[in-house]
Amino acid sequence: MTKRIRKAVFPVAGLGTRFLPATKSIPKEMLTIVDRPVLQHVVDEAREAGIEHFIFVTGRNKAVIEDHFDIAFELEETLQKRGKLKELQGLTDLLPAAGAASFTRQQEPLGLGHAVWCAREIVGDEPFAVLLPDMVTQAAAGKGGRCLAQCIEAYEKHGGNIIAAEEVPMEETHQYGIISIGKDFGPTFEITGMVEKPPKGMAPSNLMISGRYILGPEIFPILEKGEKGAGGEIQLTDGMIALSKTQAFHGVRFDGKTFDCGSKLGFLSANVAFALANPEVAAPFKAELKKVLGAL
Repeated sequence: MTKRIRKAVFPVAGLGTRFLPATKSIPKEMLTIVDRPVLQHVVDEAREAGIEHFIFVTGRNKAVIEDHFDIAFELEETLQKRGKLKELQGLTDLLPAAGAASFTRQQEPLGLGHAVWCAREIVGDEPFAVLLPDMVTQAAAGKGGRCLAQCIEAYEKHGGNIIAAEEVPMEETHQYGIISIGKDFGPTFEITGMVEKPPKGMAPSNLMISGRYILGPEIFPILEKGEKGAGGEIQLTDGMIALSKTQAFHGVRFDGKTFDCGSKLGFLSANVAFALANPEVAAPFKAELKKVLGAL
């Protein structure tokens, strides 16, 4: 019987250089999609999937992230006095339960693998999820949960380790971690290989690793070796390749939409998609969007 996935790691120590000057004083994870930070959308996805403990791997100048997931006494008191109960409820609904959020530091920018390794003491000896905060997912219309929920469903079926995957154009595969597939079960498949940012024309498929993982704790001693890969960083993909020699990996084709909010285009696309899905602003926003597009 597989152990239940209770904990999730969020690597949020990145500098956000692609969004300068906005991210000079605001962490990129706190830029907003409609009315909530990018990171809140990712945490919401984890909570919807049943995650109980949220582990944030932070860096310098990221204290605002910790503040966001804490009580804002003065603000909440003011909303209460002014009778803005809907807004107050919206704030309290965002918060993890007391003691359910942990924060640890990645003192040096040594790569995603190193960031995940920094959470080892909090994760402990149990399987866990990893959610990249740049990647925001939206469930397909009329379908079930978002990406992590589908990954946990696959984990409960197959056990082992799970990676979410998404198709990209072959000419863009050199920008991502790419997987090769074995036996195909439809929405899930066996993973037979992985490579981090393969040279152009050398990718084994057009399926990129899309930022949602379920991993066994056996990944930690592998990452602890500190072996550097692409870009001179400790790559999570390299650690998973080593782990795959002794443990099974399965992939999940997410049937919704993923937005890479680490890029300006992905961030803007996410704002449009989530605005059009928001009943409070969808109709007037659509009208304004038509005006803007018409002016072009």
